[in-house]
Amino acid sequence: MCGIAGWIGPSGQAITEDGLSRMLAAIARRGPDGEGRWIENGPEDSRVLLGHRRLAIIDLAGGAQPMHRGPLTIVFNGEIYNYRDLRRSLPPEEVQHTDSDTEVLLTLWLREGPACLDRLVGMFAFAVWDRRDGSLTLVRDRWGKKPIMLLAHQGGLAFASEIKGLLALPGVQASLDHTALWQCFAYRYAPGPRTMFQGIEKLPPASMLVWRNGQRTLTRWWRPPDSAPPPAGGGDEAVEVDRFTQCLEEAVRARMVADVPIGAFLSGGIDSAAVVSLMARHSSQPVRTFSVGFDEAGYSELNHAETVAGLIGARHQSLVLKPEAVLEELDNAIWDRDAPVSEPSDIPLTLLARAAASEVKVVLTGEGSDEILAGYPKHRAEALGLRYRMLVPPPLHRALVAPLIDRLPYRFRRIRVAAATMGLSDPRARHPRWFGALSPAERAALVAMPPPHADAVDPEPFEGAAAASPLRRALYFDQTSWLPDNLLERGDRVTMAASLEARMPFLDHRLAAYVASLPDDRRLRGSTTKWLLRRAMERVLPQAILTRPKIGFRVPVEAWFRGRLSGWLEDCLTGAGSRTRDLYRPDALRRVLEEHRAGRVNHEKLLWLLLTTELFRRRYNV
Repeated sequence: MCGIAGWIGPSGQAITEDGLSRMLAAIARRGPDGEGRWIENGPEDSRVLLGHRRLAIIDLAGGAQPMHRGPLTIVFNGEIYNYRDLRRSLPPEEVQHTDSDTEVLLTLWLREGPACLDRLVGMFAFAVWDRRDGSLTLVRDRWGKKPIMLLAHQGGLAFASEIKGLLALPGVQASLDHTALWQCFAYRYAPGPRTMFQGIEKLPPASMLVWRNGQRTLTRWWRPPDSAPPPAGGGDEAVEVDRFTQCLEEAVRARMVADVPIGAFLSGGIDSAAVVSLMARHSSQPVRTFSVGFDEAGYSELNHAETVAGLIGARHQSLVLKPEAVLEELDNAIWDRDAPVSEPSDIPLTLLARAAASEVKVVLTGEGSDEILAGYPKHRAEALGLRYRMLVPPPLHRALVAPLIDRLPYRFRRIRVAAATMGLSDPRARHPRWFGALSPAERAALVAMPPPHADAVDPEPFEGAAAASPLRRALYFDQTSWLPDNLLERGDRVTMAASLEARMPFLDHRLAAYVASLPDDRRLRGSTTKWLLRRAMERVLPQAILTRPKIGFRVPVEAWFRGRLSGWLEDCLTGAGSRTRDLYRPDALRRVLEEHRAGRVNHEKLLWLLLTTELFRRRYNV
């Protein structure tokens, strides 16, 4: 695991070696174990600079980068879990001088080019310089676990693992992207390829960008299997559960390959409990597990996590946070993310990553299970939503149902959100709304800034999924937007800020392909989410873990914004020093604050977004 940075362009406008050094220094926490640089003049009066910061996980002595083979030079961030199998598949004359996955990848690229991507199991973001034709190829993994940020700079293309690496370049001035900000109100994050900074983009997941002679070519090399319609019928359920269990266990086993200590985040829910229980089967030592929570009742899974750790025989460590810790870390979390912090849980996870990094260098997590196996309540609602919209057309919903929903008492807030969201016919509005974002009407009512050009707003993330079922369309949105641009981005930043590598077995693409080959009711059956996982774990985990409701890393900001933080929040958003108050319609913002303070409506997600947007603009002076 590492950080990468570089630039390619005309030699007369090339950034200096000092500029590359600044980029690498800005992302040094991603790789505290070493630094490497490579500068070369190419054909057609071009120049390339490649830099690497290393977090040594595999082949501690021999995996330094940039790495060279024949006409190729690579800088690589990530892990190829099946690299030893791939190395054994190479012909004898392909001598490997190291035991690193980087050299295997470089050899495969030299032999096969982009065709080798289909053979890779892992997470990766890398740049390959080919001096034969003066091309630089940037590649990102299937789900977007590892990042590449892009900036057109001085007639060429700069890239880095994090935005701060690009902002470190001489002459680059941070500037707010207003289109991304407008989209952020609808998503609670900046949907790719945009970032919150003007001119800086994300390379999309499963994409490959080739720069040659000043021209860019972008292609997509993989698509999530839920873009396809469900099969007409299923097979023997017991056989399918067994096969799923085998796939998941293999995904866990593959991600335990490391030459350094390894552990796991354990929340007490079924996802991380399944991962840790399978890890225990392949470990000669007790698995090291780490959990975080609060003292407030209803906002902690620490007791459940400790129970699971005891059942499995894990060596467990719990971290109990005080509310003050969240406030103290908020500015650091914004710096780590290079964006508003969309989830309050970023901060507990940041502190958990730091605690784990003092014991291990790699952790396995349960991330991705909900997006592959249909684990959110919204997945049940989406399955019903099509029928609802057929019975209650949108005009009738707006005229009759919506006013009734607005009159429901606060205790029915979940019903209010579900009914209001199911009534939205446009999936671009509906899918983000399930995660607590604003509908188009709500955004227009609150935000005073004019919307950007219509072509640049609310991208349609369902290309290729038109024939899929409502459940699969929802999952496809999760897998191509919510997951890479929010959860995986969060996971990468909070762990790498602690120089810790996180691996996600549920996002093994082979596992996802098998699950997608089954009928929809293998994931969602009646009111039971993640049915396949629950069945698979019946012989491993107690019923109390299999059936308990999802909590996750919750932070009690709802109560804080009504009580102890109410005055501070209002001053941040409406006071004289606010950088964002002019974005909002004053009456609408005041109503949101008053409704939450009085307990009539829970606006915690919206208020958290408004607060962290304010603090983001202060932190970056944009």
